[in-house]
Amino acid sequence: MNKGSTLKTVPKKSRKSASLEKRKARAGWVFVMPFVLGMLIVYIPIVYDSIKYSFNKINILQGGGYSLTFQGWKNYQEALFVDPGFVRTLTGGIQQLIFDIPAIVIFALFMAVMLNQKMFGRAAFRAIFFIPVILNTGLIARIDQRNALLEYMGDMTQGINTGDDSGTTSGVAQIINMADIMWLFRTMRVGTEIVDYVINAINNIYNIINRSGVQMLIFLAGLQSISPSIYESCAIDGASAWEIFWKITFPMISPFILVNAIYSVIDSFTMSTNSVMNYISGIYSKAGGNVVSSAMSWMYFLLVILLIAAVSGVLSAYIFYQRRD
Repeated sequence: MNKGSTLKTVPKKSRKSASLEKRKARAGWVFVMPFVLGMLIVYIPIVYDSIKYSFNKINILQGGGYSLTFQGWKNYQEALFVDPGFVRTLTGGIQQLIFDIPAIVIFALFMAVMLNQKMFGRAAFRAIFFIPVILNTGLIARIDQRNALLEYMGDMTQGINTGDDSGTTSGVAQIINMADIMWLFRTMRVGTEIVDYVINAINNIYNIINRSGVQMLIFLAGLQSISPSIYESCAIDGASAWEIFWKITFPMISPFILVNAIYSVIDSFTMSTNSVMNYISGIYSKAGGNVVSSAMSWMYFLLVILLIAAVSGVLSAYIFYQRRD
């Protein structure tokens, strides 16, 4: 009798757990339904029309309206081989994108580790570093494009003093001298490529700070998810702060590095100051440039997707996922 009663109770529990999972799944669909409907009703037709226009030529009719003439890959060929500035702008934009990703992620991780320490006014410092994210969105960003203070900050970050005594560098740029940086890295036996990268990062520090607020908050959330007992056990074993960071903090924060890297790529792709997007918008405003700009947009989109896949493939090999069981 006991065996029979036991066998009867097991399927009941499994049915209850299964129904609970189904209820959770249905609740999830309720929350994402506005996004799904927006994609099906608004975005999918726009994407379809964009792909269709990139393979056609638009003919404006006299009585109003337009007709499409299929011409295959002609718009793509015109964008790659006829337009003299698209490939140059595209190459420069991808190179800048590849440069920005490590700089933003490293700076955001550094600031998140610093702001995660116990100190007075920690919440205020976190808010201060997130303020540029708010100022760079929407109407405020358009107003600040003519802000004299931002223009002054842009002049301050034009470049590091190269020691040519030309008088073109500002006071902030003269804080660091290129010769000092080269001497520092030469003593560390570091190649010239890293020297150039550090110099470009310093020249672009204002832009890096403005674009690292969201990544910093994601890293802070990841750092606060690490159990304090792990740090306590490491301290009892005599591990130094340097060892704790590289053996505990960095591996456990590695999934957030992948998230922030992908977010940085997408953010660079959609930001208003993106040179490739501005170039494509300029082509669209020209006569007959709407179909060519559609082809340019899809080529740029595919390149960004390949870059995201490359970043995901490289970083996924070094990601550590903590087991919860």
